[in-house]
Amino acid sequence: MALSARFVHTNLIAHDWQKLAAFYEQVFGCVPLAPARDLSEPWLEQSTGVKGAHLRGMHLRLPGCGEDGPTLEIFAYQQEMERQPTAANRPGFGHIAFAVDDVDEAVQAVLEAGGSRVGETVSVAIPQAGPLTFVYVTDPEGNIVELQRWG
Repeated sequence: MALSARFVHTNLIAHDWQKLAAFYEQVFGCVPLAPARDLSEPWLEQSTGVKGAHLRGMHLRLPGCGEDGPTLEIFAYQQEMERQPTAANRPGFGHIAFAVDDVDEAVQAVLEAGGSRVGETVSVAIPQAGPLTFVYVTDPEGNIVELQRWG
C-alpha cells in the first residue's frame, strides 16, 4: 500500500548558493521564497550526519507549478566535499528537467548564464507519447538540466 504523500522539493548542494539561485531565477523564472536560511544547530548535524553542519541557502518556487507547488532548494554547506565529474549515467539523481517553448533558445540562455552543453539536441518520436526534442545541459556548477519540448 502506497503512503499518502505529496512531492515537496528537490535539493541541490552548491559551491555558491546565491550564484546558482540567480541562474535558476534568470534562466527558468524560478521565484525566490523568503527567508534565506542560515542553519547550524545541533539538530542539523544529527539529521545530516555532517559533523558541525552549517548551511546557507533558500527555496525557489518552480515555474508552472502554482503557489503551493514544489520548490528547488539550493543550499551550500560550510563543510564541502570534492565534487565528482558530471556524468549522465552516475547512480543517484540524474537531472532536473524543464519544458521550454524553444530548446535552441533555452540552450543559448543557459550558455549565456554560465552553463554548458552535455550532449547534442535530439528530436525523436517516442512511441505512445509523440515527438520530443530535448538536450542535456548543465547549470554553472555542473548539475545536469534537461531542456525538453513535446509536440
